[in-house]
Amino acid sequence: MKVLVTGNAGFIGFHLAKRLLERGDEVIGFDVVNDYYDTGIKEARLAVLEETARANGGKDSYHFVRANLADRAVVDACFKTHKPDRVVNLAAQAGVRYSLVNPHAYVESNIVAFTNLLEACRHHETQHLTYASTSSVYGADTAMPFSEHEGANHPLQFYAATKRANELMAHSYSHLFKLPTTGLRFFTVYGPWGRPDMALSLFTKGILAGEPIKVFNNGNHTRDFTYVSDIVEGVVRASDQIAAPDPAWNSDKPDPATSNAPYRIFNIGNSKPVALDTYICAIEDAVGKKAIRELLPLQPGDVPSTYANVEALENAVGYKPATTVRDGVNAFVAWYRAYHNV
Repeated sequence: MKVLVTGNAGFIGFHLAKRLLERGDEVIGFDVVNDYYDTGIKEARLAVLEETARANGGKDSYHFVRANLADRAVVDACFKTHKPDRVVNLAAQAGVRYSLVNPHAYVESNIVAFTNLLEACRHHETQHLTYASTSSVYGADTAMPFSEHEGANHPLQFYAATKRANELMAHSYSHLFKLPTTGLRFFTVYGPWGRPDMALSLFTKGILAGEPIKVFNNGNHTRDFTYVSDIVEGVVRASDQIAAPDPAWNSDKPDPATSNAPYRIFNIGNSKPVALDTYICAIEDAVGKKAIRELLPLQPGDVPSTYANVEALENAVGYKPATTVRDGVNAFVAWYRAYHNV
C-alpha cells in the first residue's frame, strides 16, 4: 500500500509513518516543519523515519516532501508524482490556547490546507481519506462519555471550530464525489516523542528541574489520556477499512457519525478518564521526585473533563486500547531521559 501521511514530522504522524514503514507500506511524508514548537525534535523524528525506511524495504519505501499543504500547486504535484492509494491527514495547526491569539494560522493550516487535500483526493481518485479531528469539538457539551452519535456544535475555541469544519467539509466531498472519508476525534494523546509544549513534557521537565509546574483548574481536570501506540493502531485499522455508506442511515433522524455517503466519524480514546492529579502522581513515581504544584484557575477555552465512548470504533475495526497511564508515563519518562540525556 502507498500511503500519504501529512504531518509526519509531528508527534502522531511520526509514530504512524514509522508503524506503516515497519509493516512494509510505502510512505510519502508531507510536512512543512514549522517552528510552532522546537524544530529539533521534528528533525530528529524525520531522521528516525529515514533509518526505519532503510531497515524496512530500503530508501524507495519512504519519500519526504517538505512543503506547506496550503500551497495548492505543491499538493497537486505531490499527488501526480506519488499517486498515493490512501491518505492520512494529521497535519494541522495544533494548540487550543494559541488559537486565541493567532486564528489566521488555523485558517491556513486547518481550512485552506484541508481544502487542497480534499481536492487532490477527489481528482486523483484516492481510495480513502482518513483525517484527524479532535475531542475539543464537543466543547460546551457535558453529557459524558462523549458519543459521536450526538451533536458536536458548540466548540469553545477556534481550533475546535476549524476541526469541526473539516468534518463537515469531508462530508460534502463524500456526498458529492463519493470520496470515502473517515474522521477520528482524538482524545488527549501522550507518549514518547511527544510535543514539548504538552503537559506531560512540561511536567516532566519541571519536576526533574525542581521547578514549579503550572496546574490549571486547580488540578480538577480529568482527561481521557490515550497512549500513542494505541492511537496509531486505531488509525491504521480505520484507514485499512474504507468508509462506506450506512444502509441504515435515516435522513429523518440523521446520525451525525454516519451517512448515506461513504463517510464516518469515530471517537478514538482510552475510554478511561484519569484525574490530572493521578497523572501527575504517575509522573512523580516515574521520575522519582515530587512535583511543586502551582495551582491556577481554568484557562480560557479549556474544558474540565473529557471521556470518550469508543464502542463504534471497537465494533467497526476491533479497536481496544491496552496501555495503562502508569505504563505509558513510565515509557515516556524513560524516553525523555534518554533523548535529553537527563
